[in-house]
Amino acid sequence: MEFLLFVLLLAVAGVAAGLVGSLTGLGGAVVVIPVLAVAFGVPFPIAAGAGLITVLATSTTTGAAYVRDRLSDLRIGMFLEIVTVPGALVGATVTVFLVRHSLDNALLIALGAILLLVLAVTAWGARAKNRPSREPDRVSRALGLSGSYFDEVHRREIPYSMARTDGALGVAFAAGLVSGMFGIGGGVFKVHALEWFGGLPMKVSTATSNLMIGITAAAGSGVLLAAGYINPYIAAPAAAGTALGAFLGSSLLPRLRNRTVRWIFLPVIGALAIEVILRGLGVA
Repeated sequence: MEFLLFVLLLAVAGVAAGLVGSLTGLGGAVVVIPVLAVAFGVPFPIAAGAGLITVLATSTTTGAAYVRDRLSDLRIGMFLEIVTVPGALVGATVTVFLVRHSLDNALLIALGAILLLVLAVTAWGARAKNRPSREPDRVSRALGLSGSYFDEVHRREIPYSMARTDGALGVAFAAGLVSGMFGIGGGVFKVHALEWFGGLPMKVSTATSNLMIGITAAAGSGVLLAAGYINPYIAAPAAAGTALGAFLGSSLLPRLRNRTVRWIFLPVIGALAIEVILRGLGVA
């Protein structure tokens, strides 16, 4: 009976995770990992492994919907994945090494610190008057990293082009590293890379991030699976709930304003950062 209740609670947490993850492009792990670590006392590496599986569930559920709605940009997403996947492999390997040296709490504190930094940079970027150039650079023009989508709020086609590919590639590698180390999918960084450095609309950034996080999570989860840190009894119910929540979120995103999506994004990062830092310090 206790096991069934545990599975049910995990599935409910997964629904919330999938909804938040699909709307913000972060992946469902932003909710699942703190819930597992704090509420259920699951060791961090097991929580991270389950987090990557929920990220896969979010990405596979929402990816097709966003591609159908022409919000995800496949060309731009795959361009950034050339550095994100190696980053995930390196990050997951580092986590296995640190866990085997009993540095689980240090990983949680580091994750919280990184998220607070991203929160500050993203909030500053949202309010900054002098944004980086959104003109396509040489690489973007050569590879045709541009497109358009139909905005249901403004009822018109919105064109866009990838701008600073060098900066976006650097942040994308960091996204892969963070994804592999902490199991959160790296969407925190990918949305920032696409929206701030790449100059893409927030909706396109979120949708493309949802596509990318699944590929990145697949790379990182392979390393954690080989190390024995993916427990199917924990990952499966969380992933099932996440898939349902992600489906609901994918139907809402096209109807939201870009500003609304951004202000959903910020408090999610802040809450996650505070929670994991407290957990790492032994307070929560």
